[in-house]
Amino acid sequence: MSNDESVKAEQTKANGKTTPPTDQVSDANTQDDSPDTPTDSTTDMTAEPPSIEDLTRQLAEATEKADKHWESLLRKQAECDNLQKRMARDLEKARKYALEKFATDLLVVKDSMELGIEAAAQSETKLETVHEGMELTLKMLTDTLSKFDIVEINPLNDKFNPQWHEAMAMQPSPDVEEGSVLHIHQKGYQLNDRLLRPARVVVAQAVKAEEQIENQA
Repeated sequence: MSNDESVKAEQTKANGKTTPPTDQVSDANTQDDSPDTPTDSTTDMTAEPPSIEDLTRQLAEATEKADKHWESLLRKQAECDNLQKRMARDLEKARKYALEKFATDLLVVKDSMELGIEAAAQSETKLETVHEGMELTLKMLTDTLSKFDIVEINPLNDKFNPQWHEAMAMQPSPDVEEGSVLHIHQKGYQLNDRLLRPARVVVAQAVKAEEQIENQA
């Protein structure tokens, strides 16, 4: 043993303490730093499960909510069914009585025509009076149709339009422009912008040169 080691040993003995080796000190410090608390898995395993009472209460609450939602669904379904039935009844009424106002106004025209026929049957009735009555009845009918947006199509001398007119024949004419309506067989009618019946017409055709010469001669 060297002199230095002897001196250290004597000092240690004098102090009454023994210094442990360095490796032992390091292991002791490591053990002191380790936590004493249990791990998460241990905590989960030790947690108490919900009681039967809690589960029963939660099930009762969920069942009550489900019942309320089901009742609400049934109520809304019943409301929808009633609405559909009411709409169906309204549509049926509208279909049946859509022409009620129109028919009522036409009855006045019918009454006027019946009176005219009765008057014409009397021997002392003048033809002029019957004619005036017929004109009055026609005006009443025209006014009634106009009230319901039924418009007459009377395209005399207008350019032929296949959308509104139906050509019955073509006829040469020196007085009317080619492709225009020369004569009307039957008037047409439209309801607002919808065609009810096209006007049946004769369309003007250009006169050939030979025919013009013959006409001039």
